[in-house]
Amino acid sequence: MTFQVLDPTPETAPAAGRLAPRLPSLEGRTIGFISNGKEGTKGFFRHLDRMLREDHGVARVVSRTKSNYSAPADAPIVAEIRQWDAVISGIGD
Repeated sequence: MTFQVLDPTPETAPAAGRLAPRLPSLEGRTIGFISNGKEGTKGFFRHLDRMLREDHGVARVVSRTKSNYSAPADAPIVAEIRQWDAVISGIGD
């Protein structure tokens, strides 16, 4: 018996995206959290919120939860991202 194995990877690599410029500091910044809404994200984001405020001087943390954990962020969340200095997206189970 013979098995043929197919490689699904494309022959060429996709164009690399551009990284956002690094913030010089988080002091006084607004950080947005986007959660997939699963239970495991709650504790993670709560802890991260405290660390960012206490250790790095973050002024404001905005938390948003997607309406569907397996889909991209909802349009209102995407529109709001422009008001934040940085975004952290998290998943959990």
